Amino acid sequence: MPYLWATALVILNAVWLAANVFGLPGNWLMILGAGILAWYYSGSAGPGGQSMFSMPVLVTAVVLAIIAEVLELVAAMAGARSCGATRRGAGGALIGGVAGAVGGTFVIPIPVVGSLIGAALGAAGGAMLMEMSGGKALGGSLKAGVGAGTGRLLGTVSKLAIGAAIWLLIAVAAFWP
Repeated sequence: MPYLWATALVILNAVWLAANVFGLPGNWLMILGAGILAWYYSGSAGPGGQSMFSMPVLVTAVVLAIIAEVLELVAAMAGARSCGATRRGAGGALIGGVAGAVGGTFVIPIPVVGSLIGAALGAAGGAMLMEMSGGKALGGSLKAGVGAGTGRLLGTVSKLAIGAAIWLLIAVAAFWP
């Protein structure tokens, strides 16, 4: 039975990993699933006769998730700020990025790629529109939009890469304690 739970967790975590593209907390949901299984199997034998997950594995996953969140935040802020975006533009980038990720998934039906392109374009468009509605000229708004879109793309890619490391760490630990 532990192998069934481990397999289900690995499959579910793949879904949570993909959720990062949409701006959802996929890395944290992977850790939550691993934590629930660690609690469920605490004191009993998981795969290989050991507990399902050790504390160092869970702590490592949490540290990686924190690093991913910081990188995503820094990349998005740096991209927007380096191109002159205001708080209003940053808010537009956030909303536009989420809407673009969802829309890009349907408009460009290539897994992950459509969502990433949609998120970047949505962030750029949202920042640009909000900057223009705040009175900024077209050139300045466009520059802020490009910065926000680039930052969103780099932030999401870095979060996905670290999420893949979390997924692999949990998958390996689930089957080979």
